[in-house]
Amino acid sequence: MRMKGTRSLREFTRILDVDRRLRRFCLIKTGEKGYTRSVISRFTTRVGAERLQLIIDEKVIQLLRRARVEEVDVVLDPSSIKAWSIRRPDDGKVGFSDSDAKVGRNGRGYDLGYKLHLSVEQKRILPLALLVAPANDNEKKHAPSLIERTKMVLGRAGARLRRLIGDS
Repeated sequence: MRMKGTRSLREFTRILDVDRRLRRFCLIKTGEKGYTRSVISRFTTRVGAERLQLIIDEKVIQLLRRARVEEVDVVLDPSSIKAWSIRRPDDGKVGFSDSDAKVGRNGRGYDLGYKLHLSVEQKRILPLALLVAPANDNEKKHAPSLIERTKMVLGRAGARLRRLIGDS
């Protein structure tokens, strides 16, 4: 999946202008202007999904080490992301301009998009690992790889998984 839509970049730049923690995370000093949409767009395209994931993993590991976390309770939960596409006329289950997007259950209805599968450290609400999959994929299918990624991040941070919390 590639990052699309100027709306999400606009929202990110707005949040970046006001959120002190995010500004510090992005190495923006007090009084300094935040990054523009074009800079963020070029960054995500040049870096690529895999290297961006490695950067995020390293930051999470640094945060866990800095907090001297030894044991972690992890919560697993997916959330829906709406695709910025319409459904294909000949096949209503697939996106027209975004062929990776699929129709899947979102609460009581159905939406075209993706599911963001997250493992989150319960106490600090720190995302440890994530996977993005089409919305029609079963959550149970992605749980084993999400748990493995979580254990890998925790292992590199010198912490261990104490408890795993999630629905069926």
